[in-house]
Amino acid sequence: MLPMRLLLLRHGQTPSNVGGLLDTASPGPGLTALGRRQAAAVPDALGDRRIDAVAVSSLVRTAQTAAPLAVARGLEPVVLPGLREIEAGDLEMAATHEAHLRYLGTVFGWARGDVTRAMPGGPDGRAFLERYDDAVTQLARAGWEDVLVVSHGAAIRTWVAARAAGVDIDHAERTALANTGLVEVEGDPGSGWRVVAWSAEPVGGPAVDALLADDPTGEPVDEV
Repeated sequence: MLPMRLLLLRHGQTPSNVGGLLDTASPGPGLTALGRRQAAAVPDALGDRRIDAVAVSSLVRTAQTAAPLAVARGLEPVVLPGLREIEAGDLEMAATHEAHLRYLGTVFGWARGDVTRAMPGGPDGRAFLERYDDAVTQLARAGWEDVLVVSHGAAIRTWVAARAAGVDIDHAERTALANTGLVEVEGDPGSGWRVVAWSAEPVGGPAVDALLADDPTGEPVDEV
């Protein structure tokens, strides 16, 4: 497989992001008014970037986020269920600080190698990494060089922290990924990946930033 570049874009804001809910089930919520503005800003923000293909997860919010850019580029998004968010299991729809900490502690434990650790009532790290790796491998085998992947906050951060060379996992755990934040990696499934850039803020800039939101899958959650 040839080397490629993945532009891993987090979806736009949803009502559950605003409410601080661990909302990971399918088909999931759509975008808020701000989320739609964030999605609408993507085509201009990435206007100078080569994009050969667009991939989305099976959750509604990724398709809605990808739609403006896909239309602008004349591309039909590829739906890959393996790109979906990390299932919260028994923590689904929880909004407490303790639940947020347990969720993030679990997924970043996977990034540190503790892949047998399971989300309460949910998957372990092997299951998540295998299905995300499989989705990425499908994109690599298609022969595209530059692919925009619209995925999810915890899934992007965890997969990159686990799979990209030289990532400071403590930094990845502390570094926010806002709605429509972008992480770029390059490489291939055989030889591995490296981080090119980590843009924590929305690609559309401050005008589409969410200033107030307790958002567990995109933001760092610190002990209190």
